[in-house]
Amino acid sequence: MTNALEELLDRSDAWGLAAAIRAGEATAEAVLDATAARLAARNPAINAVIESRIDEARAEIAAGLPDGPLRGVPFVIKALGASVAGMVTTNGSALWRDDVAVADSELVRRYRAAGLVLIGLTNSPELGKNASTEPLLHGPTRNPRRLTHSAGGSSGGSAAAVAAGIVVAAHGNDGGGSIRIPASMNGLVGLKPSRGRVSATPALTAFSYPIAINHALCRSMRDTALLLDLTAGSLPGEPYVTASPTRPYVDELGAMPRAMRIAVSITTPPGEPVHDDCAAAVHQTAALLRSLGHVVVAASPPWPVRDLSQVMRTVSAAATLANVRARLAVLGRDLRDDDLEPFTRVMVDAAAGLSGVEVVEALQALERAALALGPFFAEHDVLVTPTIAEPVPPLGLLDTRDPSAMVSRAGAVAAARDRSHRPAHRRAVHDQLRRRGPAHPPRQPDRGSTAVGHPSGVAADRLSVRGRSGLRRPGRTAMMG
Repeated sequence: MTNALEELLDRSDAWGLAAAIRAGEATAEAVLDATAARLAARNPAINAVIESRIDEARAEIAAGLPDGPLRGVPFVIKALGASVAGMVTTNGSALWRDDVAVADSELVRRYRAAGLVLIGLTNSPELGKNASTEPLLHGPTRNPRRLTHSAGGSSGGSAAAVAAGIVVAAHGNDGGGSIRIPASMNGLVGLKPSRGRVSATPALTAFSYPIAINHALCRSMRDTALLLDLTAGSLPGEPYVTASPTRPYVDELGAMPRAMRIAVSITTPPGEPVHDDCAAAVHQTAALLRSLGHVVVAASPPWPVRDLSQVMRTVSAAATLANVRARLAVLGRDLRDDDLEPFTRVMVDAAAGLSGVEVVEALQALERAALALGPFFAEHDVLVTPTIAEPVPPLGLLDTRDPSAMVSRAGAVAAARDRSHRPAHRRAVHDQLRRRGPAHPPRQPDRGSTAVGHPSGVAADRLSVRGRSGLRRPGRTAMMG
C-alpha cells in the first residue's frame, strides 16, 4: 500500500474517496486491497467486523460496479436490520447464528446501486437491546480509542469500524440512540432520520421500526446527507411514508438557514443533571448557535416519562417475543435455554404474559407522549442536548448476563452471575422489568423524530467524545445539518 493511498484513506470521507476514484487518483481495486489490509490488521483488536466478503467484493469490482456517486467506496452493513445475500444476519444472537440471507434487503440494494462496495457485516448486541455492543455470540466490540471501553450500541460495530479507519462510513440503525450513542463515543456524525424516511423492507415494521430507522455513521455531515439522498424513499405498501424533501439534502449543506428558536437542555428526561463534560459540549454548541444569529433558550420538553416507560417495557418486549416466535417457526422447534442471552430471555418471558389490551394501552401511551411533546416542538425549531449523559463506560457496565443490573443501569462485570437462568430469579427480574421497563443509558428519548448526534470535542479523559444531539419534529430532516 502506498503512502498516498494510506493518506487518502485517512483523510477522506466517502464523498472525497469516491471523487478520488473518479479522478483516477486511486482505483476501486487498490482501495479494496488497502481496506482489506486494514481490516486484517485492525479488526482483531476491536472486533467490529464479524464476517467479511473481500473475495466477493473483488469479483463484483471486476464484473463492473454501478456508476453511482459512491462507486468504489468500501462499506459495511450492521448485522441487524438489514441483510446481504449469502451472509448470516445473526442479529447478535445464537438463535439466528445460521440465518443466511437469501436476498439483499431494499436498503442494501440501494447501497449497491450507489456504487458502494460491501465488504462485511458488523457486530451488534443481541437484537439491539443494549447500548453497548457486547453480545455473547460474537464477543464485545472495543472502542478504538481505548480497548477497555465500550464503542456504544447498538451500532457499535459499525462505529468502531469507521473510527478505526477500516472504512469511511457504515450502515447503522437507531430507535433510542443506537446510531447517536456510538457516534458520540467514537467521534462520528450519526443521523437518525424521520420515521418512514428509509425503507426497512423486508423487515416487518410493527412496533420496532416505527421508531427504529436505518441510516449510517459517517466522518462528515456531507456523507450523512449524500447517503440519505441515495437511500431515502418508501416502497409501495409500506406502513409509514414521509414526504420527500423539496430539494436534495446535499443542497442544504451550503444553505444559510433562517434564524431559528433553539432549546438547550442539559438534564435527562427525569430531570437529573448530566456529567460536566457532556454539559460542556452543549454549552459550546449553544454559544456557536448564538453567534450565528439563532435565538437560544434554556428549555426542556415536558418529557412524559411514565408513558415512555410503559411503551418501552411493553412494546419492546412484545416485538422481541414476536421476532423470537417467528424465528422458532422457521427452525421448527421450541426455545432452548442457550438460544437467548439472559436479559433478552427476561424480556421474552415478560412479553408472554402481556394481554392484547396492555399492548393497545402502550400504543395509546405512545400517542399521549407525542401529543404531550408536540407543542414544545411547535414553539422550538430544534432541541439540543448531550448525546450521552455520562462519559464513555468501560466494557461490562451493561452486562446482559445480569438482567437485574441491566434494569437498574448499573450492571458490573463482578455482579454477573448465571443465576439469571434460574426460573425463580427470572420471575423476580420479569416483575421488575414490567414495573420499570428495560434499561437504557441516560439519553433523550424520541418518538420517530429526526435526530442527529455530532461530535463537539473531547472530554478530560481524552476518550469520551463530547457529543451533542439535535432533535426535531418528524419530517424536518433538512434542518438538522
